[in-house]
Amino acid sequence: MDAMQGATFTISSLGGIGGTAFTPIVNAPEVAILGVSRSKVVPVFNGEEFQPRTLLPLSLSYDHRAIDGAEAARFTNYLSMVLSDLRRILM
Repeated sequence: MDAMQGATFTISSLGGIGGTAFTPIVNAPEVAILGVSRSKVVPVFNGEEFQPRTLLPLSLSYDHRAIDGAEAARFTNYLSMVLSDLRRILM
């Protein structure tokens, strides 16, 4: 248990039990927590037609005293970009 305490960032997944989204709560001394829900394939309109896409809902909660909201949004966008094509991790 000692090794699982004192983190500054946590990832919480509720995808295994279902649900589409949730709001993870930041617990001190953490400054942020990423909530991951269950992925699903849905039709997405690309401007011309609907194509099946896998969507993974992400919810980022953070302490505004430690993290600027704009930086948190950029992090979430970057994480989404990397997860959409794992080859980007190597770049």
